[in-house]
Amino acid sequence: MWTAVAVIIGQVIGVGIFLVPAGMAKSVGSPAWLFGIWALVGLMTLCGALCYAELASRFPEAGGSYVYLREAYGKGAAFVYGWMVLLVLDPGLTAIFGVGFASYASFIFELSPTEQTIVAITTVLSIGLITIIGTSVGAGFLKALTFIKVGTLLFIVLFGFGSGRGDWANLTPFFSTPPDVFGALAGGFVGAFFAFAGWWEVTRISGEIKDPQRNVPRTLILGILGLSIIYISTSAVFAYLVPTASVANDEAFAALAGQALFGEVGGLVFAAVVCVSVVGTLFGYLLVSPRVYYAMANDGLFFRRVGELHPRFGTPYLAILIQMALASILIVSGGFNEILGYFFFVVILAIGFVVAGLFRVHRLPTEGYRTPLFPLPLIAYLALTAVVLLFVGMRNPLQTAIGLVVVSLGIPVYHFIFKGKHGLDKNDKI
Repeated sequence: MWTAVAVIIGQVIGVGIFLVPAGMAKSVGSPAWLFGIWALVGLMTLCGALCYAELASRFPEAGGSYVYLREAYGKGAAFVYGWMVLLVLDPGLTAIFGVGFASYASFIFELSPTEQTIVAITTVLSIGLITIIGTSVGAGFLKALTFIKVGTLLFIVLFGFGSGRGDWANLTPFFSTPPDVFGALAGGFVGAFFAFAGWWEVTRISGEIKDPQRNVPRTLILGILGLSIIYISTSAVFAYLVPTASVANDEAFAALAGQALFGEVGGLVFAAVVCVSVVGTLFGYLLVSPRVYYAMANDGLFFRRVGELHPRFGTPYLAILIQMALASILIVSGGFNEILGYFFFVVILAIGFVVAGLFRVHRLPTEGYRTPLFPLPLIAYLALTAVVLLFVGMRNPLQTAIGLVVVSLGIPVYHFIFKGKHGLDKNDKI
């Protein structure tokens, strides 16, 4: 169980905690609001994860959310999810990784905005091509990157508070109401949810945990509790070390914390550590993200070429090329918040539909794991999801609308190209 807890924490901690704390702190204006949002989003994450655990227990197939949507709503909904992953989620996350790398590289090399864009695109294209060629990165290397990532955060927290090099006045006033409460909550919730994003993938390990009925809930509770503590502690030490008002580049907050601890060299070292972490996250994501296309192709619900392997390298090269091209377009078209607005709303909406699908399948008999206190976790997750959707749409209405249009185009594509090949699906609700 403790190994599973470590896996959950290592999987979920990506680049979000290195990119969003300053923006969240600026939005809410007080530590009390900031820590409260972290705790509430952590609770929301736990509720969703408990529901996902039952879905993973019932349908232990490759494809994850795609499979759960197919079983709950039919092939049409599953197809639209895969369409969203290909054209919105994968390119959006890839672009975010590129922008995150460039932000911290800029702290080291003082890049202009144009140079940051070039670095971000070059990073995406380089890692993508390496992934296509099939250069293998051993499990030990990926574990080392996770250790560096988590270890850096823990070191910042422990040494940051212990060194006495910050100023407790940065945390005052602890309780204060921001002038624009709605806007403050929007910025805080979006940032926190992004940092927790990816939790829906952790249920892949549920089948490997001994005595799953007993230990899966414990694993999820401990893992997400650990994440919440890490995130709250990291935000607190960042605020202690660096006055929020003095932060010009929100995405390079960790580097500024290193600078506060160890001077100019410390800032450069911390920025380099984050750059390495982002590269590892991007590489790992490009390796595993095409798996949903295999599941769709096996169901006859997708263009088979997208999931085809390269004849020489044995990698899904076309899916990765599409991901690289669209990510590059997103990087050119806007910054961190604009890219986040493009893909985040539809992703949150899709995960909400997956969790809601448990209403349809929970009544079916099973000998596996069942969500405790059902349907309370499901209702709580969907209620908070509605709030986050409102905030995301309010912050970036144009980018949100573009993402929704792109996803909606998958509906006619399914009806006119794929649905006729398989006849009417009795479970199809699209």
